[in-house]
Amino acid sequence: MMPLIEGFYDPVTGTVSYVLADRVGGLAAIIDPVMDYDPKSGRTETASADRLIDYVKQQRLNVTWLLETHAHADHLSAAHYLREKLGGKIAISEKIVEVQRVFRNVFNFEPSFALDGSQFDRLLADGEKLALGDLTIQTLHVPGHTPADMAFKVADAIFLGDTLFMPDVGTARCDFPGGDAQQLYHSIRKLLSFPGETRLYVCHDYPPASREAQWQTTVAEQRLHNIHVHDGNELAAFVALRQARDKTLAAPVLLLPAIQVNVRAGEFPPAEDNGTHYLKIPLNRL
Repeated sequence: MMPLIEGFYDPVTGTVSYVLADRVGGLAAIIDPVMDYDPKSGRTETASADRLIDYVKQQRLNVTWLLETHAHADHLSAAHYLREKLGGKIAISEKIVEVQRVFRNVFNFEPSFALDGSQFDRLLADGEKLALGDLTIQTLHVPGHTPADMAFKVADAIFLGDTLFMPDVGTARCDFPGGDAQQLYHSIRKLLSFPGETRLYVCHDYPPASREAQWQTTVAEQRLHNIHVHDGNELAAFVALRQARDKTLAAPVLLLPAIQVNVRAGEFPPAEDNGTHYLKIPLNRL
């Protein structure tokens, strides 16, 4: 059965969120939803998430899963907001606990912050199968960008998270805590071992000026044309390329606010005694 897939591109963060369903009027999963955030004012908005809600209602879908491919560093997750509006269970890799341990100390989270992933409704291991009506979602652990990256395979489609980008953009960075270029290479080869016609859906696109944003490619296209991991570019060459490139990259604009929210499944830190939620900016830590 062919799944119903709709992508929603956010030009501010370069993120693509997806609504995946078994059919019109059926069951749906939302993958990597975005909460709009203005770093200048500290204000959040829900326009991007509300686009997903509108589509879900138009297609008469019942959302059962809110899937995160990892704890994103470039946007705040809207999973908590969408669970309140649409229902569903928030799920992420079981390796999120490793990310939580690292950033608990960076941000000096409140003593009650749990390091067991219990902020999420479901923690996923490699190779699990999630029911979605007449579809089955298979989980694929693909570390390298972070320890907790997960891809999701449904029929002939795979949602890649931050592993591969469009062929002319390449691959994800590996210089975040717990990142590893060798692991990323092996994760990518795992993904590219599927048949050539397998459809691949990227989590981000940062298009060059010569084209519009795109988010669907195939295994065959990646093996032929990906500028970092095309066939013939072996492990040592990839690691050298990735590490050299990562040294030139600035931190993502929303790294500090995003991580604090995303390790909590999209919830804000607890309000302080004046009723206001705060995000911390640790000085000279990262």
